[in-house]
Amino acid sequence: MCRYRKYKAYKEMNSENFTLSERIVSPSYIRQGSQARRSHEQLIRQLLEQGKCPEEGWSESTIELFLNELAVMDSNNFLGNCGVGEREGRVMSGLVARRHYRLIHGIGRSGDIAAVQPKAAGSSLLNKLTNSVVLDILKLSGVRSVTSCFVVPMATGMSLTLCFLTLRHRRPKARYIIWPRIDQKSCFKAMITAGFEPVVVENILEGDELRTDLEAVEHKIEELGADNILCIHSTTSCFAPRVPDRLEELATVCAKHNIPHIVNNAYGVQSSKCMHLIQQGARVGRIDAFVQSLDKNFMVPVGGAIIAGFDESFIQEISKMYPGRASASPSLDILITLLTLGSSGYKRLLAERKEIYSYLAQELKTLALAHGERLLHTQHNPISLAMSLEGLQVESDKAVTQLGSMLFTRQVSGARVIPLGKEQTIGGHTFRGFMSHSESYPCPYLNAAAAVGIAHEDVTLCIKRLDKCLKALKKENSSTRGNPPEHQTCKED
Repeated sequence: MCRYRKYKAYKEMNSENFTLSERIVSPSYIRQGSQARRSHEQLIRQLLEQGKCPEEGWSESTIELFLNELAVMDSNNFLGNCGVGEREGRVMSGLVARRHYRLIHGIGRSGDIAAVQPKAAGSSLLNKLTNSVVLDILKLSGVRSVTSCFVVPMATGMSLTLCFLTLRHRRPKARYIIWPRIDQKSCFKAMITAGFEPVVVENILEGDELRTDLEAVEHKIEELGADNILCIHSTTSCFAPRVPDRLEELATVCAKHNIPHIVNNAYGVQSSKCMHLIQQGARVGRIDAFVQSLDKNFMVPVGGAIIAGFDESFIQEISKMYPGRASASPSLDILITLLTLGSSGYKRLLAERKEIYSYLAQELKTLALAHGERLLHTQHNPISLAMSLEGLQVESDKAVTQLGSMLFTRQVSGARVIPLGKEQTIGGHTFRGFMSHSESYPCPYLNAAAAVGIAHEDVTLCIKRLDKCLKALKKENSSTRGNPPEHQTCKED
């Protein structure tokens, strides 16, 4: 109601200005301009009243009007402001000021990233509205029972660290984090940076898929003792042939043993399947928080994440753990993006992504068959796909890694070529078969993903260039070694 009263007073002020303008320009023209202005203001009023993502996206002019109105509420933009403190929102470069829409003060206060700044009513309103709109999008994407979230100006790894550090206060004796293995450095380093000892649980191979070993997780709980375990750290979005963890079963285990559960949902918001797993996990068991990247799910610059959960007090506790004020850039970027798209626009992107995932799967399958390979059967992974490369492995150990460099130089970004037997040591722990999420996956393979924003043209060009690279490699190896022998592909289920 307070926001609405401010808006009403602001509207009355604009009305007076339009009335005065009628003395200078024809009243009919001024009334027409006033009506045009009111159409923008009506959209802003609905956002302030509802705190939800608008159904239809806004024009750039409406968004810029809104951001400019927020900016003039911050003290650094007050006419005649006299600042004598150490942090007065001073910016030397006009280019930098315009880049940030003159919203310079950031968000939060020294003791709480969610707190309102007395010097920055506009930036504080931006922060509150962003969190409210993002919460609406999380519900729209499938986690309907989520109660609280906030945007944090850190990527996924550091955001996970913040969650672990918050849990330390609730479980001061805990030393261990149980972690079903996923070969991605930042989520492993997040646990080490927070000062905990990761307990790596190897995945089990079911057909082509690498899945959560629930029996091994239970065994580790019995071995270590529930009170000594900070949390289970599970994953939804991942590179095939790794598939999302068995979230419902893990959530049930956490509830049974009274162990917190943190979910790495890095690029899972774009997947209805990943979001459904989180919703179901919270329904049948325990999920304390889930973390997702802004850039991967919403096509904004790297540097922000969303921390969300089902217990508002715990999410607030995490936000208060963040030390000092924070950059408003990630909040500004995501709010502009969601206002531009509207909820209908974002839903349209999600539907297009699903469609192109099917197209990518079919194209990769056809290409694989043409080269004596096959598309690995990873039905539980809704974003990433994998194609076997055993033929290249038979021809030459070097050929597999060479394919990756060939694709990169041909401007195919994002494709990952995974050879066998690679080792990697992180924080004193050695991963065998690193990047394949397994100590001994049966065959090398190539990854490709259909993430939000991908276009049919991306898939078409990728397949065309991949086909050329495979042909070139086989021709090169045939000319130097003769025709390769018959080879076995990864075993079918």
